[in-house]
Amino acid sequence: MKGAVLVAIAAAIGNFLQGWDNATIAGSIVYITADLDLGTTMEGLVVATSLIGATVITTFSGPVSDWLGRRPMLIISSVLYFVSGLVMFWSPNVYVLCAARLLDGFGIGLSVTLAPVYISETAPPEIRGLLNTLPQFTGSGGMFLAYCMVFGMSLMTSPSWKLMLGILSLPSLIYFLLAVFFLPESPRWLVSKGKMTEAEKVLRRLRGREDVSGEMALLVEGLGIGGETSIEEYIIGPADEITDGQEPAAPKDTIRLYGPEGSLYWDAKPVTGQSTLGLASRQGSMVNQTVPLMDPLVTLFGSVHEKFPDTGSMRSMLFPNFGSMFSTAEPNVKNDRWDEESQQREGEDYASDGAGEDSDDNLHSPLISRQTTSMEKDMVPPPSHGSVLSMRRHSSLMQGTGEAVGSTGIGGGWQLAWKWTERVGEDGQKEGGFKRIYLHQEGGPGTRRGSLVSLPGGDMPADSEFIQAAALVSQPALYTKELMEQRPVGPAMVHPSETASKGPIWAALLQPGVKRALFVGMGIQLLQQFSGINGVLYYTPQILEDAGVEVLLADLGLGTESASFLISAFTTLLMLPCIVVAMRLMDISGRRTLLLATIPVLVVSLIILVFSQLVTISAVVNAALSTLCVVIYFCVFVMAYGPIPNILCSEIFPTRVRGLCIAICALVYWIGDIIITYTLPTLLDAIGLAGIFGIYAVVCVISWVFIFLKVPETKGMPLEVITEMFAVGASQAAAAKNE
Repeated sequence: MKGAVLVAIAAAIGNFLQGWDNATIAGSIVYITADLDLGTTMEGLVVATSLIGATVITTFSGPVSDWLGRRPMLIISSVLYFVSGLVMFWSPNVYVLCAARLLDGFGIGLSVTLAPVYISETAPPEIRGLLNTLPQFTGSGGMFLAYCMVFGMSLMTSPSWKLMLGILSLPSLIYFLLAVFFLPESPRWLVSKGKMTEAEKVLRRLRGREDVSGEMALLVEGLGIGGETSIEEYIIGPADEITDGQEPAAPKDTIRLYGPEGSLYWDAKPVTGQSTLGLASRQGSMVNQTVPLMDPLVTLFGSVHEKFPDTGSMRSMLFPNFGSMFSTAEPNVKNDRWDEESQQREGEDYASDGAGEDSDDNLHSPLISRQTTSMEKDMVPPPSHGSVLSMRRHSSLMQGTGEAVGSTGIGGGWQLAWKWTERVGEDGQKEGGFKRIYLHQEGGPGTRRGSLVSLPGGDMPADSEFIQAAALVSQPALYTKELMEQRPVGPAMVHPSETASKGPIWAALLQPGVKRALFVGMGIQLLQQFSGINGVLYYTPQILEDAGVEVLLADLGLGTESASFLISAFTTLLMLPCIVVAMRLMDISGRRTLLLATIPVLVVSLIILVFSQLVTISAVVNAALSTLCVVIYFCVFVMAYGPIPNILCSEIFPTRVRGLCIAICALVYWIGDIIITYTLPTLLDAIGLAGIFGIYAVVCVISWVFIFLKVPETKGMPLEVITEMFAVGASQAAAAKNE
């Protein structure tokens, strides 16, 4: 995990710069207003200009990142930070300052939008939530250091707001060097462009191991959008042993699962009513029945986690006692590669259109070894399959009847598998069906004793084991319609590079799963902004000044402004251990649970703050109560409602349109940010702190209801499984609505 952690830390420096900028503008605006003689409207514009820049850049940052890649956009972000810092240091008037703030906003928009996407696409599922909380930690760390700097400068005779803002260039230079010389490109983006060799190298570096075939397979499957997905259920148990070197035929109505050796294989019997995932997909849970407005998608995701509430997603639970159940090849058979050289060596395999010398399309074969089917025994691959890549022959994964499945672990308790079935078509010819399966264990291993579950094909030993598993079954991403029309013999796929030119697909936004994910992403981003956090952060010194913090620090001889900066620095310092706790809980308790547990604390703190503003007890008590409520609000916010909306938005969209969808959600985020920040000075004059925080409390209550009814739990699940679950849940919800 070391490689992924270091890369995430480096990518999160962009958020450190955002936090630094938030604090420096919050502190320096007092001096800017006095030096340039700004009115309330112009003061708000100086602050909001960077938000306008972030909004503008966000409108096309997603599609451009889908085209150019995530890494180049992070490099551009670092350059914008650096240039804007220099211009702010030089600013002779408010107009140049606003132009510099606009450039600064461009850098903020790119880093804040794409850093969570980049981290999600490079992080393992088991610690993705932890690593994606790093931007919140570095952002708060940047705020703390910047407030300390501003506080120190405020003690000077003539504090320089230009110096406060211009120092941004120094850390941005470090960010630039790391982005250029250390950060790799996202492996998921590389796969989407058919750059398989580079993607494999990046994954090896990130995971610290040579064998990344399973994850490469997962990344390839993530290229699909839409398609029909069904939920199936299996009872999996050991099959009969091989006798005299002959493999027995698979029992009727079972799927054969093969292990790394010819003598290790298992049978899976399709069942119904055995898994919570299948039950949730058919009729919902009791919660849905008592809360009719709850989205069935929430129940569907929840069914994945409820079997293991104590273990969270930190451990892979699927088949823990069965050893290495699945294998893509025999140990003594070298690994295949999807490259031109290996295809030319195997004259009986299909060749690629790009056959030639060195290619970007090399791929450590992520899929099952090629199955010898009954069709292949008397058929030769037709020459029309020239553009098709198929899986290698002569492996141990062979069978004569039934179905064959090869599988690879993909993290988070999930397994990736494929099955090939044969049947006689209407024209009398044998046809094959190729399906991709995401398997998830439902409950722990059981024993044959006392069980009503039995597998066909003979009695099982008394001490044998079985496992319940739910499965998301769909067509493989690269088993295209055009390929099916060619009737390939055996499981075959087009090369990923042949689909790379498609790029972001605007029509995919109309897919039910993508639409549902956009609703969740935009909704939680908008509600987060209208809970008021960024408006409070930008004007923390002024808010604390109005709350009377000078009473608390008067004995230290500090002025009002210096006291406010010191309180702000102390507040952000308290945020850091809170974020550390959140990082630990993000992949154990989960995103949804953290949100539902922390938002009520936000509501209570806001209500008490309103009370302290309306009822005067004494100057000291009121000041202490107001400051305490603001500190609690900040600390609890950064534990969940701060980082989780960005984490969720980086997880719930398909690879091909992730950048585009993230841009849409980020646009909603920045529009809300502009509204809150620009209107806060006016609202302070009109309704005061009590009215403002009363509005925020109401929005937090609405947020809790929205999250409870509409936001699913995504902890520990591979990104590709999450998008598949959204597609299944949205389709089933639409079907239920039409009935």
